[in-house]
Amino acid sequence: MLIGYARVSTGRQDLAAQLKGLADLGVDQERIYTDKGTGRSTKDRPGLEQAIAALRPGDVLVVTKLDRLARSVPDARDLVGQVYEKGAALQLGPSLHDPEDPVGKFLFNALAMVAEFEADLNRQRTMEGLAIAKAQGRLLGKQPKLNERRTRKLLQEYEDGTATVAQLADDYAVSRATVYRTIQRAKAKGEMSQ
Repeated sequence: MLIGYARVSTGRQDLAAQLKGLADLGVDQERIYTDKGTGRSTKDRPGLEQAIAALRPGDVLVVTKLDRLARSVPDARDLVGQVYEKGAALQLGPSLHDPEDPVGKFLFNALAMVAEFEADLNRQRTMEGLAIAKAQGRLLGKQPKLNERRTRKLLQEYEDGTATVAQLADDYAVSRATVYRTIQRAKAKGEMSQ
C-alpha cells in the first residue's frame, strides 16, 4: 500500500502541487498525511508521525521530494530508519529506494546532502536580501502606524516637550509602544537628538 506525505513550512503556503504529485504517483487521497507550518524551527510534525505509524510491512512511504520529508541529513537518516524498521520502503517522486542496496543507500545520502545544501543556500540568500534591504533603509516588518506627516508632528511635539509619551499615544490613537518605536526609528535615522 502507498502512504503519502506532504509538508509546507508556513501556514500561508499551499499543499496543492504536492497533493497532485502524490495522486499522480498513485497514492489514494485518503492515505495522504499532511503538515502545515512546520518550518525548520518547528519540531512537531503530527502528519509525518501518523504517516509512519500507518506503515505496515511491504508498504511504501511516498513523498514528492526529499526536502518535504526531512530538513537535514541526520533528520533524513532518522526518518528513513523509522520507515525501514516498519518493513516499509521509501519512494521519492518516481524513485523507489531499497535500504538493502548499497547504491540505493549512497544515492539517498547524496540526495539528503543536496536537499540540505539547497535549504542552506535559500536561507543564506534570504539573509543577504534582508541585509541589503536594511542597508538601503527599507523598513523590515510591519509598516508604521503613523504616516510621514503625523510622524513628523508627533516627533516635533515630543522634542518640544509639549506632550508626554502617554499623551502622544492618546492624541494619535496608538499605543505607547508605537510612540517609543517611532522615536527610536527617528533617532536611528539621525532625525532627532539622542
